[in-house]
Amino acid sequence: MGGASSISRDQRMRAAREMAYATPLSEFHPGDPELFRTDTLWPYFERLRNEEPVHFCTTSPVGSYWSVTKYNDIVHVDANPAIFSSDLKLGGIMLRDAAPEYEWPSFIAMDEPEHTPQRKSVAPMFTPTHLDVLEASIRERSQDVVDKLPRNETFNFVDRVSVELTTQMLAVLFDFPWEERRKLTRWSDIVTALPKSMVYANEAQRMTELRECADYFTRLWNERINAEPKSDLISMMAHSDATRQMDRANLLGNLLLLIVGGNDTTRNSMTGSVLALSENPGEFDKLRRNPSLVDSFVPEVIRWQTPLAHMRRTATQDAELGGKPIKKGDRVVMWYVSGNRDSEVIDNADSFIIDRAHPRKHVSFGFGIHRCVGMRLAELQLKIVWEEILKRFDGIEVVGEPKRVYSSFVKGYETLPVRINA
Repeated sequence: MGGASSISRDQRMRAAREMAYATPLSEFHPGDPELFRTDTLWPYFERLRNEEPVHFCTTSPVGSYWSVTKYNDIVHVDANPAIFSSDLKLGGIMLRDAAPEYEWPSFIAMDEPEHTPQRKSVAPMFTPTHLDVLEASIRERSQDVVDKLPRNETFNFVDRVSVELTTQMLAVLFDFPWEERRKLTRWSDIVTALPKSMVYANEAQRMTELRECADYFTRLWNERINAEPKSDLISMMAHSDATRQMDRANLLGNLLLLIVGGNDTTRNSMTGSVLALSENPGEFDKLRRNPSLVDSFVPEVIRWQTPLAHMRRTATQDAELGGKPIKKGDRVVMWYVSGNRDSEVIDNADSFIIDRAHPRKHVSFGFGIHRCVGMRLAELQLKIVWEEILKRFDGIEVVGEPKRVYSSFVKGYETLPVRINA
C-alpha cells in the first residue's frame, strides 16, 4: 500500500511508541480495547516484556488484573489449571468478569472434573479421520466462494470470503439451516462485543438476540435428542452421557463457545493472512513461487494474527509468577498476542516469515487442557482457501486501511478493502 494511508499509519505507530515509552508502567492498561482497534498495542507489550513481564494494572475501568506477557510464563499459567482457574463462577476467561445475566457455563470456562467429559463429547468432530471426511466439502465451498469474487473492483474481503467461508463451515458442523447461517455470525459477534463496539444498540437488544439464539438451538437440540445419533455437534452433545442432561444455560454456553471458536479464530486469520502478505510482499513472492510453503505459512499467519488476544484465569491460591506475588482471587491475563512476539523464544518474532523452521511454536491456540479443540480444522480451512486462491490469482491487493474490532479479546477485522486485478 502506498500513499497517504501508509504515511498516516507510520505516524500513528511512531506516536504510539513515544506514548508507550513516556507513560509510567504503573499507568499501563494493556487491555484497553482502543489499543487493539488502532493497532497501537505493540510498543506497550514490547515494553512490558522487556521491563515488567508480569505486570499489575490498577488503572482499568473493569478492575485490577495481572498481565502475563512472555511465552514461557503464559505456558506455565495455561498448564496449571489447579492454580489458575478458568471457572466461570470465578469470573471466566475474559478480562472482564462475566455479568450474572450472561453466566452460561461452557467447557472452556470449567475446571476438572467437569471440563474433560464435556470437551470429549465434541472432540470426535475434530479427529484426523473426520477432518479427512470434511476436507472435500471445505475445498468445494472454498472454490465456489473464490470463483465468485469480482475482478477489477473493490470489495470487503472480511464479508465476501472470511465470514462467508467460516459461516458455511459452522452451518455444516452444527447441521444448521443453510439459508439462515448468517445468524451464527451475528450471534458470535454479539456474544463477544463490548458495549462501545457499536455492534448492538443496548443491553436489552443484546439479551433479546441471545435469547433468540438459545430458543433456536433448544429447538434443534430437541429434534436431535429424539432422533438417531448423527455426526453434527448438536447431535454429538445430545447423545453423549456427559452433555445430554445439560441445562439450558450450559447448552447455550457450549454452543456459543463452539460458534465463537469456529468463527472468530478462522475468519480473522483468513483476513489477517491477506493483510500479512500485503505488508510483506517478499513473503508473498515466496509463496507464489513455491505454493507448498502453504503448510508453514498457515501456522505463521495464526501466530502473527493471534485471533484471540488473551485468555484470563483467576488464582485459586497465593502463587508467585515472574517474581511477583499473585494473591488468591487475582485476575491473571495471559496475553497470547504478546507471547507470540517474545523474541527470546521465537526467532525474529516481530517479522512475518512463511518458511520458519518451527512455525507451530506459538500460543494462539492456548496450551494444556484448554488448548483449542478445533485448531486442526482452523488450519485446514486456511490452507485450503489459500491453495485455491494461489491457483487462480497472482495476488490480492489491499487498497485501504482495515477497520479493526473494538476488543482486546477478539483480535479481528470488520472490513478489509481489497481488489483482484483481472
